[in-house]
Amino acid sequence: MLFSERLLRMIVELIFVLLGGLVVWLGLTGHIFFDRRSIGWLAVSAIVLVWGLRGLFKPSRVLSRGENWSRGSALTMLGLVMLVMTRVPFEWVGLLLALAGVVLVVRGAVGTALVARAR
Repeated sequence: MLFSERLLRMIVELIFVLLGGLVVWLGLTGHIFFDRRSIGWLAVSAIVLVWGLRGLFKPSRVLSRGENWSRGSALTMLGLVMLVMTRVPFEWVGLLLALAGVVLVVRGAVGTALVARAR
């Protein structure tokens, strides 16, 4: 039986899988509801990138090594994809948005497996 902390962590990881699926669907159907050249988008992408790098270089002591690595690397990749979106032609934005969704799905799937495997 899962303890409440592990169950909550597993639910959070499953939410990342669902969120990633939604982002993939939005990217592939061309439903782009944001201004990729705004200062807000640039600020959020830089914050996500820095947050991911911080997670890689200063890992949490509560989580396992694999969980820290998967979370930090996923945030770093997501921040890089978001930064790249600001400078590519508009035709590529949907594919990059789908790529960001795939990163979230993989992060959620790997995180779910790591939480389920933890003792």
